[in-house]
Amino acid sequence: MEIFQALIQGFAAAITPANLMWCLVGCALGTAVGVLPGIGPAVAVAMLLPITGKVDITASMIFFSGIYYGAMYGGSTTSILLNTPGETASMVTAMEGNKMAKSGRAGAALATAAIGSFVAGSIATVVVTLFAPFVADFAVKLGPPEYFLLMLLAFTTVSAVLGKSTLRGLTALFIGLAVGCIGLDQISGQGRYTGGISELLDGIEIVLVAVGLFAVSEVLYAVLYEGRVVETQNKLSRVHMTARDWRRSIPAWLRGTAIGTPFGCIPAGGTEIPTFLSYAMEKKLVKEPAERAEFGTKGAIEGVAGPEAANNATVTAALIPLLTLGIPTSNTTAILLGAFQNYGIQPGPQLFTTSAALVWALIASLYIGNVMLLVLNLPMVGLWVKLLKIPKPQLYAGILIFSTVGAYGMRQSSFDLVLLYVIGVLGVIMRRFDFPTAPVVVGMILGPLAEAQLRNAMSIGEGSAAVFFQRPMSVVLILVVLAVLVLPRLARRMSERKLRAAAAG
Repeated sequence: MEIFQALIQGFAAAITPANLMWCLVGCALGTAVGVLPGIGPAVAVAMLLPITGKVDITASMIFFSGIYYGAMYGGSTTSILLNTPGETASMVTAMEGNKMAKSGRAGAALATAAIGSFVAGSIATVVVTLFAPFVADFAVKLGPPEYFLLMLLAFTTVSAVLGKSTLRGLTALFIGLAVGCIGLDQISGQGRYTGGISELLDGIEIVLVAVGLFAVSEVLYAVLYEGRVVETQNKLSRVHMTARDWRRSIPAWLRGTAIGTPFGCIPAGGTEIPTFLSYAMEKKLVKEPAERAEFGTKGAIEGVAGPEAANNATVTAALIPLLTLGIPTSNTTAILLGAFQNYGIQPGPQLFTTSAALVWALIASLYIGNVMLLVLNLPMVGLWVKLLKIPKPQLYAGILIFSTVGAYGMRQSSFDLVLLYVIGVLGVIMRRFDFPTAPVVVGMILGPLAEAQLRNAMSIGEGSAAVFFQRPMSVVLILVVLAVLVLPRLARRMSERKLRAAAAG
């Protein structure tokens, strides 16, 4: 009953004209960002972080959340019509959706993607509403040793999940941790790693790093390394589904939601695994030979419905570890973490007590945003498709202008502009050699907090590290961290052995 009352209060805040307007603008912008190939939600949120600095925090977070799940909706349009996934989450949608479009069924593919996203997003939002407070209540009972190990878990999961390899992920994480140490020491007040530059005494702004690593580096990388690709667009048929399409889509939506929601809830993140699992399940469950034959040839509607539902369920449920534990599970949630910190708020166990009004308004806006996105996507899909005609040079120039003006507007400092483009070049180098950028942001945000919790924990243990092994929850967290580091390697080695045995036999 308390949850229900808190949600009602959240709706009261979310349906104010100003917040509704921000939700609508965020959803529309997110859909547009999703439709434009190569411009993901992480780039959009990073680019707009400095500009929304003066906006009310509730409105700002509702706006960014609208971009976050709106981009997941919009990504299916590009995947289906152009076979160009804007996000890795849309790769599976492109496999069957584009074949449906080539067979003249683009409308049905777009409709099942939009409705499936709505169904999955709504169910996952109910899960967030019901379970997030309980996770927060449990986590609030933890002490400094557990908090430090929780952040260590965030470091290991983010570096292991978001990188091509754990080594690359950890390297990116240590870069972030090093950047987070720049500035005044929390206890002694001494300057650290400033190189005598007075502008660095206050540390490096997280917004500046996010904009440089995601927006500026994205544009520079596209200009320097991505060649000119000729994209052929399939004809858009009328957006409607036949009775047979509905019969085949509804079970796929529900199965995709059931797969995606747990993956979002656990702090191991990523939309690739649940979308591929959903696709594999749909392919295996099809019984009629004619429908099975559509996979990989004409395009099977289940191959679009299931993965799209899994994708949206995952990204919505990912708000649970972000809000309750402060653990981001994707590039975009890492930047949302930075957006919270930009307002002086740290997502984590205390958030549901210290900023309850903000959290519940944000959760209420998810319900509203899902309805808005359905209204925006089905009737207006023709309008979104026209965005694909925007020339890339003008698009990239606009992103750079927005990023530069926003970064300069924070402190009116020319030093910040130099730093912005230095970070942008670093981002290009990282992308060129397949180093993930999200761990840099996570390390920079959580590094100083982890340092403070480690110092507090060592004070409790009177200088002894045994304090981490004397409490049941901290021991459990140590085992989870070890499992995240060790189990993927064991699974990989076992699969390699099986392959070698099969090849030998």
